[in-house]
Amino acid sequence: MKAMVYTKYGPSDVLELTVVEKPIPRDDEVLLKVHAASVNPADWHLLRGKPYIARLQLGLRKPKERVLGCDVAGHLEAVGNNVTMLQPADEVFGSPFMHGFGAFAEFVCVSEDLLAPKPATLSFEQAAAVPLAASTALQGLRDHGRIEPGPKVLIIGASGGVGTFAVQIAKSFGAEVSGVCSTRNVEMVRSLGADHVIDYTQEEDFTPCHRGSRIGPPCHRPASRRSSRRRDRRVAGSVPEATSTRHRTRCLSRPRSRHRATGAIQHGQRQHRFAPVGGDGAEHGHGFRPGAWSGYLRRA
Repeated sequence: MKAMVYTKYGPSDVLELTVVEKPIPRDDEVLLKVHAASVNPADWHLLRGKPYIARLQLGLRKPKERVLGCDVAGHLEAVGNNVTMLQPADEVFGSPFMHGFGAFAEFVCVSEDLLAPKPATLSFEQAAAVPLAASTALQGLRDHGRIEPGPKVLIIGASGGVGTFAVQIAKSFGAEVSGVCSTRNVEMVRSLGADHVIDYTQEEDFTPCHRGSRIGPPCHRPASRRSSRRRDRRVAGSVPEATSTRHRTRCLSRPRSRHRATGAIQHGQRQHRFAPVGGDGAEHGHGFRPGAWSGYLRRA
């Protein structure tokens, strides 16, 4: 079969379309004929082998897994002896992320519990774009944000891969959703169901902070830990104030430990609670760092 193979870390030039052996599924795996696969920022990081500490798991000098691909959709060619929920010819989609990858090939072996039946209303291309981004949004809202009907949720990067799913999932939970995006995506975010859409290119609240850095985790770096502690006593949640004169805006600072930072942001008279949710990054430029902080979500 044909596959996009890389044998060393580097830019896209290290990828090579070549012929490799067709994989054989284990007892708890299925052999999937790939109809569509999506490209995620995770694939780019894996290709480069960065951050370097990740190579302890991915392979120090060269990648352990030679074929990338985190999201996939297709139909089953064969199933292992212990597979009970799926049958050959079933149309499925899922994510082999950190479980062998391999979606950038004609065939891939995937564990049964990493796949789900593809809805008939979705094409293979649409289904392949769902797993990693949607599961990130779902885990952030349901598992970490503890969302329930009623709260107000602010989603920064609402037009990105994770953000578009987060808007829809938050609405399905009955939350009042405010989405942040650029001018060109305002109508799109509103069409996803957002109750309020904030254009960060027009709102003074979303201009760079007083140190000239971008909004988000890196926007404020205190001079010392002592001054940071003094500031923390004044501002709940370790959230520094911006210098906007029209509205009081508070931006999330980078967590200084392994614990997740939380905070609040005031837009006019609406106050939102939020916590960081990782993902593929929504907006490139204008203050949002791709690949690190795609949204800030928590119930009010």
